[in-house]
Amino acid sequence: MGAPAERLRPDDTLAAMTAASGVDAKTADIEPDLAAEPGSGTAAASPTAGDAAPASFVVNIPGIADDDLEPDPLDPSQIVSGEPVVTGKVLWEAPDGRQIRGIWQITPGVVTDTEANELFVVVSGRATIEVEGGPVLEVGPGDACVLREGDRTRWTVHETLRKAYHISL
Repeated sequence: MGAPAERLRPDDTLAAMTAASGVDAKTADIEPDLAAEPGSGTAAASPTAGDAAPASFVVNIPGIADDDLEPDPLDPSQIVSGEPVVTGKVLWEAPDGRQIRGIWQITPGVVTDTEANELFVVVSGRATIEVEGGPVLEVGPGDACVLREGDRTRWTVHETLRKAYHISL
């Protein structure tokens, strides 16, 4: 929804996001053979810094301060009611721009959108997503949701919603 957020290189993302979340992460440039211990909060490095996939890393999404998210203004024509504000942070984008992973947040209100092919997990907040000609989806913390590319939706955000997402274009 809205304009794309600033794109970060994986190494920049690690530094910025792990600093914001307090995670002790290492990149391939620092310790190329680092292996992550389950539950340690330490990231394993990718084989080379130039790989298409990001280095493995951990981000505590609820722990990222609202101030660390970037404005992602809605087109005024998308706002049905209220004064919803969208912010987010792209954690990784494929070199060809066809896959994006990140964090997205919207404050209460009602908005419309045309969806991309997306999988997301709600971290906090609640919303009702009405898919035109399809189901009504109630989402809240812990829910995984799949949206189909081209679906026209109406989002009624009851409580500020924060999600972690993966979009394929």
